[in-house]
Amino acid sequence: MRPDAGAAVAGESRRRAALWIAAALPLALLGVLLAFVVWSGPANAVRGEDYPPVERLAFQRVALGPEGITATVLNDGPDPVTIAQVMVDEAYWSFEVKPDRALPHLGRATLTIPYPWVHGEAHALRLVTSTGVTFDHEIAVAVTTPRPDGRFLAAFTLIGVYVGVLPVAIGLLWFPMISRLGHRGLDFLLALTIGLLLFLLVETTHEGLDAAGAVPDSFQGVALFLFGAIAAYLGLEAFGVWLRARRARAPDDARGPGWILALLVAVGIGLHNFAEGLAIGAAFALGEAALGGLLIIGFALHNTTEGLAIVAPLARERVRVGDLVRLGLVGGAPTIAGAWAGGLAYSPVVSVLFLAIGAGAIAQVVQQIARQMAGDRPLARQVIDMPVLGGLCAGFLVMYLTGMLVG
Repeated sequence: MRPDAGAAVAGESRRRAALWIAAALPLALLGVLLAFVVWSGPANAVRGEDYPPVERLAFQRVALGPEGITATVLNDGPDPVTIAQVMVDEAYWSFEVKPDRALPHLGRATLTIPYPWVHGEAHALRLVTSTGVTFDHEIAVAVTTPRPDGRFLAAFTLIGVYVGVLPVAIGLLWFPMISRLGHRGLDFLLALTIGLLLFLLVETTHEGLDAAGAVPDSFQGVALFLFGAIAAYLGLEAFGVWLRARRARAPDDARGPGWILALLVAVGIGLHNFAEGLAIGAAFALGEAALGGLLIIGFALHNTTEGLAIVAPLARERVRVGDLVRLGLVGGAPTIAGAWAGGLAYSPVVSVLFLAIGAGAIAQVVQQIARQMAGDRPLARQVIDMPVLGGLCAGFLVMYLTGMLVG
């Protein structure tokens, strides 16, 4: 290596080292500042010793079994909380706590209460802290909480197949019909797809914001939902760009641009169906078996139309059966994983996050389909065409009527 080349390399290394130091120095100083704030406790000095602590306990999960009632709680407040007593149906009861009765901020504890609960009855659970503050939880209908075993996983797998995989696959069977549609019929079908997806978007956003309001305040549910939706939108947009670039590098691929759009639709619907699986699994895990059965029927009807939304972009392309199978699995199989997650370890925060991801993905897919349908024409003018307007209204009406069985 020539001396001037070696000097250039050494100079470049020094510049990179200086850049890393400049980037790390503010972070190091911030860490020192935060450590000093935690150590000195200026907020405690302002509050004084007589200022009452801020206590907030959130019930994360309540399970019923032969050993009694098992409750998992989270300290959602800024101050430590000590669980002093437990009441069940207005009577004080003995209990065990793991790991400790004293919970720091965001600390969790599992309480085991050997209470002889009665199947099918309602029970009221109350926790009393060392300062006398109470936190209540109602068990509307007492049933044994399912235990994670092979039979349990098999049951939730079947539920996911009934709700997600089979309905989406049935919807894919409309492909021979849509491949014979004319130009106006295809416009109607694509508008119908947008109507279906817009309804899903509104529904998912509503469910996500409701779930966000129920999570502990420390997790900032609304902000989590909004930024999760934005991240999903941008992520699916980047995924679409990557798919198109990959197709451009593979001219031998016989699949047209409609395949990419159909795959994006399937991914968006699959993320939405994962959240549906969470709802069904949680309904059974939390003892709401009747609600779970109703959700299976409602979602099965609801999701059949999602198969139609997946194949609509493929109306003008030749599609192999294997491609349809793959699209059906992408759109429907996440329901199985969602049912497992909801039944085994339901988390309100995870539910909000996946509802947000589903909403963002569906919004991106709607934008992609609208762009393809409009082509070179202004989108506002395209919407007022009768086939398009009729398709939008029909899509909304179909989802509204099938959605009534879920609600």
